[in-house]
Amino acid sequence: NLVDKVHAIVLAGGSAWGLDAATGAVRWLEEQGVGLDVGVGRLPIVPAAVLFDLHVGDARIRPGADAGYAACAAASSDAPTQGNVGAGAGATVGKLFGMGHAMKGGIGSAAVTLNGVTVGALIAVNALGDVVDPATGAPLAGARTADGRALRGSVAAVLAGEAPLSLLAGVNTTIGVVATDAPLTKAQCPRLAGAGHDGLARAIRPVHTMSDGDTLFALATGQAPALDFNVLCIMAAEAVARACVNAVRAAEGIKTDTLDLPSASDLIAARA
Repeated sequence: NLVDKVHAIVLAGGSAWGLDAATGAVRWLEEQGVGLDVGVGRLPIVPAAVLFDLHVGDARIRPGADAGYAACAAASSDAPTQGNVGAGAGATVGKLFGMGHAMKGGIGSAAVTLNGVTVGALIAVNALGDVVDPATGAPLAGARTADGRALRGSVAAVLAGEAPLSLLAGVNTTIGVVATDAPLTKAQCPRLAGAGHDGLARAIRPVHTMSDGDTLFALATGQAPALDFNVLCIMAAEAVARACVNAVRAAEGIKTDTLDLPSASDLIAARA
């Protein structure tokens, strides 16, 4: 209740094991002298969120404290890599009818700038549902048909009577950060994150299911001029929706002896 600033946000795969990555971020920040002054030292405040990707690859390999530390040390102002990296490495989408029909998800970023103010989003898309084109509703990546060569459209399939598989709650999850350089109060930040969830709803269908644990953080640096808050919320939803689309467009397919997760570009190439 007393803290109005955080010093880093960690997004990771590995389910609950991946939360250990935040320990490394805390250690790196402490070495830089960054943190909340608690009298006996500076305590870095590092919220974290993880997604469930344990079915992809070896579940014993997951990000730990060393990965969190390395991520902080490698941070730069360069445009972030998208697709099968970071929290998007094991991300998948379109699992409503089982992993055998799913596709590769990933991490994506996007930004919207207006009147010198920017709202950006970094989203790791690991959704139960499909990722769709927000403008048309057409699926871009998600549950595939029985032959694996086309998208079935999860919402349309369910409404037509196809029964989804029963899944554990929280085994999917889309996580991300919405950030702006406009000044915001602490109370406004959760509202901006809520607007970001509107962007998830535009780009992921179905979204916010009982098998998703969708979580967004909101940050503000206050380095740009103020902008009408309603406009910022519009920008946040748009940035998040675009980031979700970029995540699946940048993703690369994975195929092993037991797993076939094509990417959006793989399906386009197969149809060509």
